[in-house]
Parts: sequence; C-alpha cells; structure tokens
Amino acid sequence: MTTETIRAETTGSVWKIEARPGDILDTDGTVMILESMKMEIPVVAPDGGRLVKLLVAEGDSVKDGQDLAVIETE
Repeated sequence: MTTETIRAETTGSVWKIEARPGDILDTDGTVMILESMKMEIPVVAPDGGRLVKLLVAEGDSVKDGQDLAVIETE
C-alpha cells in the first residue's frame, strides 16, 4: 500500500467535506468541495483508495498546492 497526498488546485475555502477518514473512494471520487470566486470546485481522488486523513476542515482557507488529504492506494 502507498499513501498519496491530495493537494488544492486553487486558492479558496473548504465549502463542504464529502468523505470521511476510512471511506473507500473510487478514482475521481469527490473528497471535498472548495469555493473560489463563487465557484464550487470538486477535489477528487486521483486514484481509488481509502481516505486516511483530512488535513483541513470546513470553512478553512486553503492556498494553491496546499495538502488537503491523504489516501492509501493499492
């Protein structure tokens, strides 16, 4: 098993968290939704796996490239 970090692709705020640690995610499964300039931007798992850890909470401000979550892939 390998861990992979999911990073923000834009600056914004965490609007809604869709997955919780322990959840199994499909490839491109939504982990959370960021809000930036009144647009909702889904943050997805690039590979399927188990969500290990969330590094942010709803309402947090994030910067482009910031670590958001960690998944464990096979």
